[in-house]
Amino acid sequence: MLTTSFGAGLLGIDGFIVTVECHSTKALPGFEMVGLPDAAVKEAWQRVETAMYNSGIAGSDLNIKINLAPADMKKEGSALDLAIAVAILQGKKVVPKEVDLSDKMFIGELSFSGAVRPVRGVLSMVIAAKDHGFKEVFVPVGNAKEASVVEGIDIYPTPSLADLIAHLTGRKPIAPELHAIYDGGAAFAGGLDFADVKGQEAVKRALEIAAAGGHNVLMIGPPGSGKSMMAKRISSILPPMTFGEAVETTRIHSATGHLKDGESLITVRPFRSPHHTLSSQAMVGGGSKIPTAGEVSLAHNGVLFLDELPEFHKDVTESLRQPMEDGRVTITRTAGRLTFPSSFMLVAAMNPCKCGFYGSKTKKCTCKPGDIKNYLKKISGPLLDRIDIQVEVPALSFDELSVRRSSEPSSAIRERVCRARKVAAERLAADGLACNAAMTSKEIKKYCEVDEKALTVLKTAFDTMGMSGRGYDRVLRVARTIADLDGEEAINVRHVAEAVRLRTLDKKYF
Repeated sequence: MLTTSFGAGLLGIDGFIVTVECHSTKALPGFEMVGLPDAAVKEAWQRVETAMYNSGIAGSDLNIKINLAPADMKKEGSALDLAIAVAILQGKKVVPKEVDLSDKMFIGELSFSGAVRPVRGVLSMVIAAKDHGFKEVFVPVGNAKEASVVEGIDIYPTPSLADLIAHLTGRKPIAPELHAIYDGGAAFAGGLDFADVKGQEAVKRALEIAAAGGHNVLMIGPPGSGKSMMAKRISSILPPMTFGEAVETTRIHSATGHLKDGESLITVRPFRSPHHTLSSQAMVGGGSKIPTAGEVSLAHNGVLFLDELPEFHKDVTESLRQPMEDGRVTITRTAGRLTFPSSFMLVAAMNPCKCGFYGSKTKKCTCKPGDIKNYLKKISGPLLDRIDIQVEVPALSFDELSVRRSSEPSSAIRERVCRARKVAAERLAADGLACNAAMTSKEIKKYCEVDEKALTVLKTAFDTMGMSGRGYDRVLRVARTIADLDGEEAINVRHVAEAVRLRTLDKKYF
């Protein structure tokens, strides 16, 4: 008897449909599976058989052959357990043949007890199911909220194999999950606020500009000046995510196993802060066979914070150049070539030298000139050229540290940032862009016209700083953001001058 059910697989962060064909005959009991299953999929029979036994279904007396189509695509993980079980159960006539499975998809891992366990990548799988015309998807209870954000398809949270059988046979229907309603992205929930940061008004201004335009930023200063403290608070002033951004971010985190069981959409922009010992593969993604997403993709639509930037291996920092420029990263391995989104805001912090006090007015540097040069050379010119804003973070004086009054709270800064982002988004909507940092030369020419005075300042900076074409464009992007924060349509000389000042540290230190 030939029976068919449907499950889903995962390739990168994209789901694809898997047709489970089960051919069962009354012969010497046995089991065979084809269709490029990995070790976890091959072991499905042990889980399925034991789960059926512990769900009150007699042991198999059939010879079962399973084909997972398309047969030329690698199947990984345990998400196909439930679909395989349903196909076998219909072959055993536990699920009547009259039950139409053609518009149903089954996703989940089976435990020996018959319970259905959560799996990764459910959101992408459900999106694929909807795109292919499926009407019902049965998912683990722990993945139901995640799957419920997809409209136009019924999601059934399935506690166990026994519950699924009762539903399919009509004995005890499972109530569908209510669809989640997106009410806008949430504010940063980490309890961190710029009101806690004393002094450093110039740095806060630079970070506000960076947040308003989505610009990359580098902070240079001695230890204890507040670089990391302020970087960790950037998420508190970023605008909320749109529904599309939330879905895309959730897909990445779900596919890589970073989404918590029972969690719906990720509504807070990601903040990733990897340790400097990570490899380039962990940073941009990779894997021995099938590529997986790295930190640059986990930070998509959010912040990638690199503390002590020169301590990262050179190949790691250099691997950032292409993702920073293109907003995506392509990984090629023997099993295929996959592209992952990586549109993130890079926030980097570093000391000016190994001891940290080069150029400091409060403490003498103990490094040799050659050591300072070698330390700073760890940051390449091409990488610096891709960082829009470079700001010095000086050590605080006693008077600044001892002040009792609170600084401006993140909520007030966030309000200005959101207002500027809204203006930019409306301007760039026709070009399919969301923020000023994403503008290409085409949009810069269209939206960043400057008057004669501003052009003179820009020309002087270009000549004296040895600015590249990329640096020229980035100054104009930042100037556009400053004008948006000021509520002005035209970019004037003041906006350009401030944008130029935010790119001068590479000449001082590098």
